[in-house]
Amino acid sequence: MSSRVRVLRKQNRLSLEALAERVGVTKSYLSKVERGLSDPSISTALKLAHALNVDVGRLFSDEVEPELITVVRADERTPMGAGTGPDATRYEGIATGLTGKRMVPFMMHPPTDPADPPFKSHAGEEYLFVHEGTAELEFPERTVVLGPGDSVYFNSALPHRCRSTGGRPAAILVVIHDAPSGPADHVPTLP
Repeated sequence: MSSRVRVLRKQNRLSLEALAERVGVTKSYLSKVERGLSDPSISTALKLAHALNVDVGRLFSDEVEPELITVVRADERTPMGAGTGPDATRYEGIATGLTGKRMVPFMMHPPTDPADPPFKSHAGEEYLFVHEGTAELEFPERTVVLGPGDSVYFNSALPHRCRSTGGRPAAILVVIHDAPSGPADHVPTLP
């Protein structure tokens, strides 16, 4: 139970002190529970489960929670926001079944069409890693040329757009992280 409480507390973005206050125990007692030095009573376990928004059984289960570890094979990616035609950007979701995540990973295949797509921006941060092909990531004041193995990390509030520059669409891993000050239940959207 100890490591499970710690993981769930962190997933809920709660400090040790905040969770202890919600449960009605001391911070030092909760720390002992998280370190496996103390076992909570059933009453305290029920309060912990309620404060962490989980069924009390999850606190005592020996099984690894499927939502704590998610493996997605290359052929299991979820098509997302698929456009039509060769000029559309294709997206493939990664870890789409994982709930409560703060990052949104996906594969992006931008078109090679020379027509400029509109600039997009959103809250948070973004990381791009070029897996295959070549691409240009354009900002209003700067264009970054990317090849296989190149990556870029930026504040996604900056207007940006991406296109493939080779003869075929590039394969780019994109990870969006929501703004830390955003609501806990907000999930970032695709660019």
